[in-house]
Amino acid sequence: MSYHQTTITLPAYARGIHIITPIIEDAITQLIPRTAKVGLVHLFLPHTSASLTINENADPDVRLDTEEWLNKIAPENQPQYRHTLEGSDDLPAHLKSMMLGVSLTIPLIDGRLGLGMWQGIYLCEHRNMTGYGGQRKLVITINT
Repeated sequence: MSYHQTTITLPAYARGIHIITPIIEDAITQLIPRTAKVGLVHLFLPHTSASLTINENADPDVRLDTEEWLNKIAPENQPQYRHTLEGSDDLPAHLKSMMLGVSLTIPLIDGRLGLGMWQGIYLCEHRNMTGYGGQRKLVITINT
C-alpha cells in the first residue's frame, strides 16, 4: 500500500457551481504510477466558504438549479446574521459549505476516477468575487 499526495491550485471561479473533474483527472495521472489500478482518491478543500460535491455532469441546468436552491436555503442580507464582517455573502457561504462538505472519497478503478457515467466533481464557490473567494487549494491524496 502506498500513498501519493499533491496540492493543486484551482483557477478562481465566479460564484456558482463548476465542474472540476478534468483538472482532478489530470492531477491524478501525473501523481500516480501507470501501474496503479485500484485505490482510493481523497479530495480535501481547505476552505470554509466553498465546497465539493458530486452530481450530474451533462446538463448545466443542474448546477444552475442547485445554486438557486442553495441561495434560497441560505439567503444573503438576513438581519439575524451576526457574522457579516466580510460581506453579506459571508455567513451564507459558510452555511452552504457545511451543508455540502469539503471532502470526497472516490474509488480508483482501472487507474481512473470511479465516477458514474453522468457524474462530475463540482467545486461550489459560495463567495462573490469581492476579494474573499478567488483561487482555491485542493489536496489530492491517493491510496493505492
